[in-house]
Amino acid sequence: MLEKDKSDLGLLILRVTLGIVFIAHGYLKVFTFGIPHGMEVFAAHTVWHINMIPGWFVIPAAFIEWVGGFMLIAGYRPRLALPFLAAVAFGAGAVHFENGWNYTSRPDGGWEYGIFLFLCCVVLYLTGPGKHTLKAFLDSKKA
Repeated sequence: MLEKDKSDLGLLILRVTLGIVFIAHGYLKVFTFGIPHGMEVFAAHTVWHINMIPGWFVIPAAFIEWVGGFMLIAGYRPRLALPFLAAVAFGAGAVHFENGWNYTSRPDGGWEYGIFLFLCCVVLYLTGPGKHTLKAFLDSKKA
C-alpha cells in the first residue's frame, strides 16, 4: 500500500469516527436527555464562574453535531462543517476548564475530551478529507 493510500485511509477513519461521535452527542441532547434538560444543563455551565452559554443553545449545538457529523461521514464539504463542529467541541471543553484535565477525575468532568475533539476537527480541517469522499465516489461514476 502506498504512503498516500495509507494517509487517505487514515483520514477516512478519522473523519467517519469523528462524525459518529458528533452524531451520538447530538442524539443524546435531543432524544436521551431531552431539550428541556439540555437547556438546564447548558444554562448551568459557566466558564470561570461566568454563565456564557444560554440554555437555548442546546438546539443549534445538536443541529450542528447532527448535520456536521453526517457531512463528515459522507466527506461532503467537511471544511464547511468542521469550524462549527470545532466551536461546539471547544465550548464543551471550555465549560470544564475549572474541573481540571481528566474527564473522569470529577463528577462534572474535565476538559480533555472536548478539547481532544476540537483538536481532531482542527487536524482534519488542515489535512483535508482525503480521497475517500462522497464527491470522489460520484465523480468516479461519471467517468
